[in-house]
Amino acid sequence: MSTQPVEVLYTAVATAENGRDGRVASDDGNLDVVVNPPKELGGSGAGTNPEQLFAAGYSACFQSALGVVARQEKADISGSTVTAEVGLGRIEGGGYGLAVTLSTRIPNVDAATARALVEKAHQVCPYSNATRGNVEVTLHVL
Repeated sequence: MSTQPVEVLYTAVATAENGRDGRVASDDGNLDVVVNPPKELGGSGAGTNPEQLFAAGYSACFQSALGVVARQEKADISGSTVTAEVGLGRIEGGGYGLAVTLSTRIPNVDAATARALVEKAHQVCPYSNATRGNVEVTLHVL
């Protein structure tokens, strides 16, 4: 099964200047942030970084996918949260790769239902589909 969209419904556009030590802005002006390497990578940590931006996007997108699945299943996910942790590390042969952990809290359903909803959301979420087979994604239900 392909994860390529049949029809593109929206395209986000952002431009970076000076890579990890500069600025990133969207074409509509809604996003305009300073990016700096984190202190753990020898940077100042004064701005955000690509991993934080990816974590923000993935957690928001996964939360929305969870909402789609919950509506289909008629499950109450009010008060739920999704936290994405995005790790950056070296890969074999050189270069860098990512590892993601998604931790989901759904207070109004039992553990089995929460697990089923998270698994289904993982099949629906565009970020999950984009990373599948490329990035290790670990799912935790809290």
